Amino acid sequence: MTCSPASTESRKLTNPFERYLTVWVALCIAGGILLGKIAPGLAKTLDGMSLFVNGAPVVSIPIAICLFFMMYPIMVKIDFASVIQAGKSGKPVWLTLFVNWAIKPFTMYAIAYFFLGFAFKAFIGTEALDLVKMPFGLDLPVGAEHGAGTVVLVDGIKMLQVPLWRSYFAGAILLGIAPCTAMVLVWGYLAKGNDGLTLIMVAINSLTMLLLYGPLGGFLLGVGRLPVPWQALLLSIAIYVALPLVVGYFSRKWILAAKGAAWFKEKFLHVLTPITIIALLTTLVLLFSFKGETILGNPLTILWIAIPLFIQTMLIFWLGYGWARLLKLPYRDAAPAAMIGASNHFEVAIATATMLFGLSSGAALATVVGVLIEVPVMLGLVRICTRTAHWFPPAAE
Repeated sequence: MTCSPASTESRKLTNPFERYLTVWVALCIAGGILLGKIAPGLAKTLDGMSLFVNGAPVVSIPIAICLFFMMYPIMVKIDFASVIQAGKSGKPVWLTLFVNWAIKPFTMYAIAYFFLGFAFKAFIGTEALDLVKMPFGLDLPVGAEHGAGTVVLVDGIKMLQVPLWRSYFAGAILLGIAPCTAMVLVWGYLAKGNDGLTLIMVAINSLTMLLLYGPLGGFLLGVGRLPVPWQALLLSIAIYVALPLVVGYFSRKWILAAKGAAWFKEKFLHVLTPITIIALLTTLVLLFSFKGETILGNPLTILWIAIPLFIQTMLIFWLGYGWARLLKLPYRDAAPAAMIGASNHFEVAIATATMLFGLSSGAALATVVGVLIEVPVMLGLVRICTRTAHWFPPAAE
């Protein structure tokens, strides 16, 4: 796939939802906090509409619906038949997989632990506590210790009381093991990268996530003293990754057969984009309606979470970009290969955090900070890429 100079020079972010995503997220923070003050019981009532197991809420139905509509548009865009072409791409695909899954989860763990557990611990509050869901499948008595937490009874429901910084740390871990949001397609496009290769790598990453997200999440959360039973992670992956993946595959196949590729791309996908953002923003409003008091009590909370996430993003980008240069990849392959690892699949991270720890948890808040910084940071990396394109050899004709 090649692009003429005219077409690449005209690449801009025109969708207002995507272009101003940071603004929308900031408005959701304000709106959610205001909602929490005006109608403090609304979000809790909605989150209480859950599927219960052994008397404990496991899956919030309203949030599950919102998160499905966040994930489905991502999955329906993937042409899995094109994945077999990945072998022709070779180096950029393997570079992306290596950075995403062999390096990024562990650097995120180390960076987040240092900043949240040491450097910023006093600012977050050394004695500050957070209430998270009891791990799915466990039935421990009140007062029992589990990892870094203690089982307590809140409104007749057993919860796990953990240090607040560890809850934020758990959210950072879930972001670190969820690379490559669908918006990488946008960042790669703006950086004048290889759009076809980017789409293939997004598809491969989605399939890889089905296999590695659970094991890595279970391992790193356990090491971080927030152990989660495997059945909880598997259920989360099944609901928030596998289900939209399967529905996306079959609905894409049916729509292409019934309406054709032109209608699918020009009509169907065009309608889905705002639905994704609306579902995301609705989830964020509910989340911040829970966390308003925490944010108002410590207004710099978001900053303390954002700093390690920002450092992690820059580290992973430069590792991928530097290795792409050493491998002598053409720029149009190097730019998306580096940005796929740098970005975070915040949709999956938010879904998993809300299911494992609860919508009101610090872990869920930390994953939302990933959304807040995604757009400005990635736009900055796009600019770095376009200004350093001369570092790489030209693409072969």
